[in-house]
Amino acid sequence: MRALISVSDKTGIVDFARELVVLGIEIISTGGTYGKLKEAGVPAIEVSELTGFPECLDGRVKTLHPTVHAGLLAMRSNPDHMKQLLDLNIETIDLVVVNLYPFKATILKDNVQKHEAVENIDIGGPTMLRSAAKNYQDVAVVVDPRDYQQVLSELKEKNQVSLDTKFYLMQKVFEHTSSYDTMIADYLKKERQDKSLPETLTMTFEKVQDMRYGENPHQSAAFYREIGKKKGSITDAVQLHGKELSFNNINDTNGALELLKEFTEPTVVGCKHGNPCGVGSAEDIYGAWKKAFEADKTSIFGGIVVANREVDCAMAEEMKEIFLEVVVAPSYSKEALELLTIKKNIRLLALKDIEVPQDENAYDLKKVNGGLIVQSIDSKLLVEEDLKVVTDRVPSAKEMEDLIFAWKVVKFVKSNGIALAKDKQSIGIGPGQVNRIWATKQSIEHAKELISEDAAKGAVLASDAFFPFDDCVEVAHQAGITAIIQPGGAGRDEDSIKKCNEYGIAMVFTGMRHFKH
Repeated sequence: MRALISVSDKTGIVDFARELVVLGIEIISTGGTYGKLKEAGVPAIEVSELTGFPECLDGRVKTLHPTVHAGLLAMRSNPDHMKQLLDLNIETIDLVVVNLYPFKATILKDNVQKHEAVENIDIGGPTMLRSAAKNYQDVAVVVDPRDYQQVLSELKEKNQVSLDTKFYLMQKVFEHTSSYDTMIADYLKKERQDKSLPETLTMTFEKVQDMRYGENPHQSAAFYREIGKKKGSITDAVQLHGKELSFNNINDTNGALELLKEFTEPTVVGCKHGNPCGVGSAEDIYGAWKKAFEADKTSIFGGIVVANREVDCAMAEEMKEIFLEVVVAPSYSKEALELLTIKKNIRLLALKDIEVPQDENAYDLKKVNGGLIVQSIDSKLLVEEDLKVVTDRVPSAKEMEDLIFAWKVVKFVKSNGIALAKDKQSIGIGPGQVNRIWATKQSIEHAKELISEDAAKGAVLASDAFFPFDDCVEVAHQAGITAIIQPGGAGRDEDSIKKCNEYGIAMVFTGMRHFKH
C-alpha cells in the first residue's frame, strides 16, 4: 500500500505517518509536510521523485501530474485501467491524507491583502481530494485529523479501511471542498463590494455545538456560525457561567441583541419567545434595568436580558432574585459576577463588542418547504429629518423622543406589532396579532395590567405598519395616548389623520414599515 500525505494542518501527522510505516505502508509527501516527516525520522518519498517532475512556480505545481492522478483514479476492479497503469509504469495510491491551504485563517487576519488571499487558494489539494474521493471504493481519503485513529484502527485490525468508512470519508471530502470553494467565492464577492443577490446561493457555516434538542424535544438541532469576523454577534460571546445554551436561548438572545444595537445610551432589553417584553433607556444601566424590568415583571420570568453597559452590583442584586435564562452584557463588575454565579442555571455571557451592528450586507434566510427565501437584513431605522408630521398638532420634544424610542422597539416586535412607550420605557407591547386593532388593544391592556390603570395616558404608540382604518386611533385616544408614529401609505390614511386631529393626537409618518414574520 502507498499513502500520499500533504497537509497544511499538521496536527498529529507525524505520529499518524509513523504508524503507517509500521504497518508497511509507503509514504509519498510534498513540500513542508515532507520536510516535517523527514525531520522526525519518518521515511518518505518526495512527490517529485515519484513523478520525475520538479515542484515549480513557487510550489504552485506539485501534485498536478498523471502519475499521481492515474494512481488515484484507476479502478482496481477494471482490468483495462490496471493494464494501462502497468503499461505506463504507474503504481496505485491507496490512501490520501490532505487538508488545504489555510484560506480561512488568511482572510481572517487583520489587513490581509487580496494577493495574499489569492495565493492561499489551494489548487492541487482539492484536485487530489476529488480524485481520491471519486474512487472511494479503492482509495481512503482523510481531510480531518480526527479521523486518523479510526483509519489506523481498521488498518491494524483488517489490513484495509472498510467500504463504509471510505464512503463516510468521501462525504467529508466533498463537504470540505464545497465549504472551501464557498469561502473563496464569498471573499471575492465582498472584495468586489457586490451587494446583489447571487444567481446561485451557496453558503458555508461551521458547527459550534450540537444541542440537546431544537424548539421542542422531538426536534434535533445544532448551532452554526458564519465564517468570518462577526463582532457583536452571539457567536462571538464568551460564556462565563451556567449550562450550555439551548436552541431557544440562542434564537431569543439574538433577537434581543439586534434590538439593543439600535440604542447608544444605557439600555436594557428583556425578551421572551423572540419578542421584547421590556425595554428601558436611562442615564445609567441600573436605571435602564429598572425600566425594563418594571415594564413587564411577569413576562421577564424565564426570559433573556441584554444590556449595553457593564452589569453593576445594584442591577445584579435584583436580577438574582428572579429566574432568568440568559444575561448578556459587555462585562460584569466583580461583585455582580459573584452575586449572579450563585444561581446555578443562569447563563452569563460577555460580549465585548455588543454595540457593533450586523453587517448591512448580510442575508436574512427563511426555510420553506422545498426552498429558501432570502432578503437583505432590515438594517434601516429612520432619519429624523425624513419624518413627516401629518396632523395639525406637532409632537413635543419629549413626545418625539419617546416616538423614536417606541419605533426602535416595534421594529423587533412580531407583526402585527404595536409598542407603547413613555419616558424611554416600553409600557405595553402587542405582538404577533392577525389584525392591527387587536395588537393595539393588547398593548393597552398590558400597560394597564402590568403597570397601572392609567399607564397609557400621555404615552406614545408605534405601529410596525400602516393603519388600515381609524379604529386604532379611536382606541388609542380612549386610553389617553397623545402621539403616534407609523409608516403611512394606507388607502385610508386620511381617515386616521382626521381622527387624530379630532382628538388632538400628533401623528408622524416614517414612510418605512418594519414587518417581522
